[in-house]
Amino acid sequence: MPRVKRGIMTHKRHKKTLIRAKGYWGGRSRLFKTAKEAVMHAFQYAYRDRRTKKRDFRRLWISRISIACRLNGITYSRFIEGLSKAGNEMDRKVLADLAVRDAEAFASIVESVKSQPAIA
Repeated sequence: MPRVKRGIMTHKRHKKTLIRAKGYWGGRSRLFKTAKEAVMHAFQYAYRDRRTKKRDFRRLWISRISIACRLNGITYSRFIEGLSKAGNEMDRKVLADLAVRDAEAFASIVESVKSQPAIA
């Protein structure tokens, strides 16, 4: 039975990891063992932060809407309550964009919410 040398596959696997670690500092980009750890951590951070990014953007949108609401004389919670009672289906991303780019349009939305009964 012929002898099987497995260096080719190991070299291929090591090279793939080192390519992924390109740009890392020091031995993290040159030494396989440390590069493998760095790449594994990078994948974990990327997985985690794809979810965190959604939370961060929602927080940003809410703070932008809240500031714009206060400039128009209403609190954020009253504004959202009024939107839901009015049956308005705009999401926070669109509302935040309006608050930043088109203050007049946002002010008109706030006025329509204020005109709802039982909203002060």
